[in-house]
Amino acid sequence: MNERLKLKNQLCFPLYAVAKEVVRRYHHYLAPYKMTYTQYIAMMALWEHRKLSVTELGKMLYLDSGTLTPMLKKMEQSGWICRIRCVDDERKVLIGLTNEGDKLHDKMGEIPEKMSSCLTIESDEAMELHKLLHKLLTTFK
Repeated sequence: MNERLKLKNQLCFPLYAVAKEVVRRYHHYLAPYKMTYTQYIAMMALWEHRKLSVTELGKMLYLDSGTLTPMLKKMEQSGWICRIRCVDDERKVLIGLTNEGDKLHDKMGEIPEKMSSCLTIESDEAMELHKLLHKLLTTFK
């Protein structure tokens, strides 16, 4: 058998399995807010930047408009964000936080710490993994 085709020799498989497990664990903490992991990372981007265009948010989260648009619509219906047409260019839509979305920031502040307690690697290993994963991400741009 071709060694390159063995599952144990694939970099993609442990990345996939770990990502799936991380999202599954986030679900436990996000469920009380009726929020998905993808909505959560969108909220984190908005908490940090306050206002982003749909295009900017999509690039930041590595999401296409087919995924982003329905998600943003649900987030707006939940009262967390508002979508505003840009005055200068009506084709451009800006995403901003509502007061409710802003309040979630403090309520969800404990989630990263709870998630880090699920990991059994040292903080320096986590930092190195973070660095390597971001390095990999830049190769796909």
